[in-house]
Amino acid sequence: MPLEVRIPPMLRDCASGQTRFSITANTLEEALRRLFETYPLLRVHLYDETQRLRQHVLIFFNGESVAWLDRLDIPVRTGDQLTILQAVSGG
Repeated sequence: MPLEVRIPPMLRDCASGQTRFSITANTLEEALRRLFETYPLLRVHLYDETQRLRQHVLIFFNGESVAWLDRLDIPVRTGDQLTILQAVSGG
């Protein structure tokens, strides 16, 4: 199934100039794996050297934080969305 992916404009250089595109996968886990196989530079910006999601990065699957999910083998259905955000802090 195609999964719509949205990334922040500041990361478009990591995804061939795109901020919206599709990844074909059967599960969320497979989609994330294919996302980073297709656009390996995204992994560098989203994960640290210990393969943990960077503190300022948020990934949402259909509006729910992936960090809150118990598992990632959730089936992907038509219309599902993966959104990657980078939190901004400051004063």
